[in-house]
Amino acid sequence: MSHRRSARLSAASLEVKENMLPAKSSTPPKMANISKKRKNPASEPVTASNDDAASPSTPKRKRATKPIPPMTPTPSAIGLMAAPVGFEDMAPPPINRLAVPNGTNATLVTPETHRVVANKPLDHVSPSKASKVKTTSGNILEEAVAHLIQVEPKLKPVIEKHPCHMFSPEGLVEEIDPFMSLTSGIISQQVSGAAAKSIKAKFVALFNPDQPNATLHKFPTPSQVCSSKIEILRTAGLSQRKAEYVLGLAEKFHKGELTTSMLFTASYEEVLEELIKVRGLGKWSVEMFACFGLKRMDVFSTGDLGVQRGMAVLAGKNVSKLKAGKGGKWKYMGEKEMEEMAEKFRPYRSLFMYYSWRVEDVDISSMGS
Repeated sequence: MSHRRSARLSAASLEVKENMLPAKSSTPPKMANISKKRKNPASEPVTASNDDAASPSTPKRKRATKPIPPMTPTPSAIGLMAAPVGFEDMAPPPINRLAVPNGTNATLVTPETHRVVANKPLDHVSPSKASKVKTTSGNILEEAVAHLIQVEPKLKPVIEKHPCHMFSPEGLVEEIDPFMSLTSGIISQQVSGAAAKSIKAKFVALFNPDQPNATLHKFPTPSQVCSSKIEILRTAGLSQRKAEYVLGLAEKFHKGELTTSMLFTASYEEVLEELIKVRGLGKWSVEMFACFGLKRMDVFSTGDLGVQRGMAVLAGKNVSKLKAGKGGKWKYMGEKEMEEMAEKFRPYRSLFMYYSWRVEDVDISSMGS
């Protein structure tokens, strides 16, 4: 009995082995009904790894994409920082005041009492001294433009296309609230210009609940902000940190640790030292405030990407071929190279920065090197 069973098992084993061998008959073996569009990998002999790469289950390799340079939103940010107090239809007429390239030329106002802090009007200077005055708010922009063109003729078409309002007689008479300017700078950090404008409008609206007309809203004073809470400030769209920064800045002004008079009379180095102590105000923010809030004519920022890019274009570099450096940080020019190039524009480097942002808007290739 066991002998017969062993014989049957041997025969079955032989049959299985024969079925595994290629068929001698010309008739192909029966296969499952498979779509013509896709072959069954099991019906194909396993060969090289190329078949694996062609398998539909293997994801396609992603094409390497070129890194996109980050946006340089500085002009829109400084637009908020340089926004004057009051309304456009209430702009005061130009006043010819004393002006200095290395000092504050803005017409500042105190946040709480709206007291004007500014350079002396020329008609208040004694006649004997007035005759010796060369630079005023009425001509400082003209002097600066003439200096820039003399040093770098390539800038002439850029200057002609983009007149600078901020340092003009009309711009210098606009009243700047330093608390409002610095707060706007904090709001503008790391967001687009449109987003910053929207958040600022909502922030101001929090302190004007009885005025439905947004165009008549007044920017809050430091004491008003101090009386508010972080949770309320955040409803305007501020992040937790930004709300803390704004409240901390308001406390500095409210306690007298920061004053309009100090910001007006202090040297640039003193302004930088005092404001960097405030949470939320880094070096770039203070540089932009000194330049476009205080309207000092000789501020220069090596850390501003827009200035770097414009200077690189002015120097004849192909910025489209520049790549991100280590850590993914973009750099169009080194700090030392920027400082050396900007040195010749003293004492009007603020205006040079202003036009560096706009160099790419104008074809300067036809200008002499």
